[in-house]
Amino acid sequence: MDDFVLARVLHVLGIVLWIGGVAMVTFVLLPTLARMQSATDAMAFFSRFRQRFAAQARFSTLIVGLSGFYMVYILDAWQRFMQWQYWWMHMMVAIWLLFSVMLFVMEPRGRRRQGTAPVQQDVTPETFARIQRKHLFLLILSLITIAGAVAGSHGWLIAGS
Repeated sequence: MDDFVLARVLHVLGIVLWIGGVAMVTFVLLPTLARMQSATDAMAFFSRFRQRFAAQARFSTLIVGLSGFYMVYILDAWQRFMQWQYWWMHMMVAIWLLFSVMLFVMEPRGRRRQGTAPVQQDVTPETFARIQRKHLFLLILSLITIAGAVAGSHGWLIAGS
């Protein structure tokens, strides 16, 4: 198997695990937690779940980033970042950077801070609705980017540049 094909396979599998996980959290986990009797218990469960999911998401985003940059390098496609018809490549990097900062910087920092502080007592069902809205926004951006990447990589480009 050629190394470019392997990189693309790893890239797509990583995205399926990563963004599929975001969809599951957005549409299944968060609405379930919002309906739990005790918002404090729901937040405690969410914190434990997030810790395990973050490990899988970190691995997936690492694979996606490495394979994505490798494919750009092999194709010598750096000039595409100067052309707006390849907007989806810009979005892939932006979304990858956003999630990477969240997973590798913000989440561990929050976990360390949470380890020294007691469980929040002011957790409400609205807390989960707010978290769900943020996840939904990121999921929609990710799905638009995936659709653009699939279309663009098969020649359906925006005219110009």
